[in-house]
Order: sequence, then C-alpha cells, then structure tokens
Amino acid sequence: MTQAIDKPARGIDFGAALPGAPPDAVASGRERITVQSLNFYYGPHQVLFQVEETVREHEILALIGPSGCGKSTFLRCLNRMNDTIPGARVEGEVALDGRNIYASGLDVIALRRRIGMIFQRSNPFPFSIAENVAYGLKVNGMARRRSQREAIVEHSLRAAGLWDEVKDRLNKPALSLSGGQQQRLCIARALAVEPEILLMDEPASALDPIATTRIEELAVELKSRYSIVIVTHNLQQAARISDRTSFFLMGRVVETDSTRKLFTNPACKETEDYITGRFG
Repeated sequence: MTQAIDKPARGIDFGAALPGAPPDAVASGRERITVQSLNFYYGPHQVLFQVEETVREHEILALIGPSGCGKSTFLRCLNRMNDTIPGARVEGEVALDGRNIYASGLDVIALRRRIGMIFQRSNPFPFSIAENVAYGLKVNGMARRRSQREAIVEHSLRAAGLWDEVKDRLNKPALSLSGGQQQRLCIARALAVEPEILLMDEPASALDPIATTRIEELAVELKSRYSIVIVTHNLQQAARISDRTSFFLMGRVVETDSTRKLFTNPACKETEDYITGRFG
C-alpha cells in the first residue's frame, strides 16, 4: 500500500504547465483549512472515511479520483453546503483558521462569504450581468451606495477576466453570455463578496477547450489572492495548474503530495493505477 513507485506516471505532460504554475511548486503558506478525522454520511450511508487534509494559503489543491469517490462531497463539507441535504451528518473537524466550522452557533452565511463556491455548471441568475455580480453584496448588506456597488462590480469582473468583454452591456441579460463567459460571471459574483478561499467543483467540465484554458489561466491568476480547491477529472488540468494534488478512492484520501511528485512517483499502487489509466 505504501511502497514507492520508481517509474514516472505515463501521459502527464508537465511541460504544459501554465505560466505562474510551475509543475513542481509546493505552496509553503500557512494552513487556512485543517480537516481531521472527517466522516460524512447521507442518512445511514457513509461516503467519507477518516479524511485528513489541509488547504494552504495561496495554493491550488486539486482533488482527483474516479466518479463517486467522494471528492465533491468533501468539497461541499468545507463550507457546509451539505447542510441543506436531509439526513446529512458530519463527524470530525473542519477548522478555518483554527475554528471548527461545525461548532454550535457558527454563522453559516458568514462562513460561505469567506469560502466561496463555483459549481460544475454555470448558474447565473435571470438578471442583468451587473445585477448578477452585485447580488451577494445586497444579500450580505455590503456596499449600500450605488457608486460602491458599481466599483465592486467592475473590480470583480476585471478579476474574473470578463470586464473588457461585457463593459458595454452590463444591463444585458446574463443568460445572453456564452457558456465560458457565464462561468466567469459566476466567478466574478463569488469574488464580489471578498472571499478568502474558493472551492471549484469541475468548473470547466462543460466548457470547450478555449473556455477551459481561460478558466485555468484565471485560477492561476487568482491564486496570488486566494486559496483554491478544485475538483477535476482532467488529470492534465491538475498537472497544469495545481500545487498539490489529493487522490480520493472510495471515500478515503489515498495520498496527498506535490502535484509533480504524486504524478511521477506516487507512494501508493492505487494512485499509479489511476493516473496511468488502469481504472477510473
């Protein structure tokens, strides 16, 4: 189980890493999220088992593994998105800056402002482009003056790499945008409320290659200001943009390491089998 693999994994091109994302980078920032002995249940069915994980400042942590292995469930545990599911139950601890986010009395709305979520499929509201970005500001009672809201909308759209494409049609329906633009709009909406950590659940899986590249470039750009955790089935994507990678299998973390080391010299046979395409 723990025997090192001497030969590099096949099929992962680390030469394709994006600028700003050196393939052997290991984030050395402080730990923002610490997960200890996390178990998660849907009713009587347990789907996560004794998960241990950390999320560091200014890093991209990729979560990989076959479908149904618990990656997205784990991601949603990090900002309590699973709370809305009847019968969902958590054991263990998820600490943000040392405080357990499942502690009694914690403000979940404030937590989700600090830890934003980008979903697999873009979900713009049936409002204008500007109103979509400003939505979270209104919900959280931020930027009450119109001039403040407009400044934050512009700043967020610029941060999401969308401003130049939409600045002349901010009052047009968000649903008129292309799929890739809609996903970047959702990222802008998340950024508007000034989060500290971004969770991305396969944010490019429904996009074409050009839009996917833009989302990847954006994630690398945003790393300088945020910690990012991304679920992806695309191993090349994990290799291109992440600092560390965690391999999930059947609800457990098999291993977490620097992306380059995990893909070229994994510690576990299960990891090698997955990244070389023997299963998954």
